[in-house]
Amino acid sequence: MSRTALISILCEDRIGLIAAVTGRLYDLGINLGDTTFAVLGGAAEFTTLAELPDHQSLGGVEAELSDLPALEGAKISVAPFSYRAQHDDTARITHRIEIEGEDSPGLVARLSEVFVGFGANIVRLNSERVGGASGARYVTRIAAWIPPEKAKACLATVANTAGELRLTCKTQAV
Repeated sequence: MSRTALISILCEDRIGLIAAVTGRLYDLGINLGDTTFAVLGGAAEFTTLAELPDHQSLGGVEAELSDLPALEGAKISVAPFSYRAQHDDTARITHRIEIEGEDSPGLVARLSEVFVGFGANIVRLNSERVGGASGARYVTRIAAWIPPEKAKACLATVANTAGELRLTCKTQAV
């Protein structure tokens, strides 16, 4: 029998971080479920739903991870996960959207509001400042589930909203 835990790590970004964390979890007999990793400025964030064997305690897993040199100074949390471990169909990605241009306050809020009106679900969102010849640009990547019958209208509205914000928009059905 196993149980599901949420493992969250915030630490300085380092080469080999994912290999160190997932290697230790494997050595402990822990099976990974949904997992995300992102570099945030100079930090890194690793989050996973993990199936823990009965003999592994939450505190024991946290202690094992704390002993990793790659996680020196990290904020580590291993907590029970009280939600379903499997996601609904609305978490299945049907479209990828990339929006790029100059940064402006409220950009992510304005874009994300569009999806609500179409009953669409943002599954993943990543925004970052990237350097370029003309200075810093802002790139937002969205992976979304959009109801098939509303996809065309939703994507057109996202593109129109991006245009109003003087941003470019590329979309791709998955």
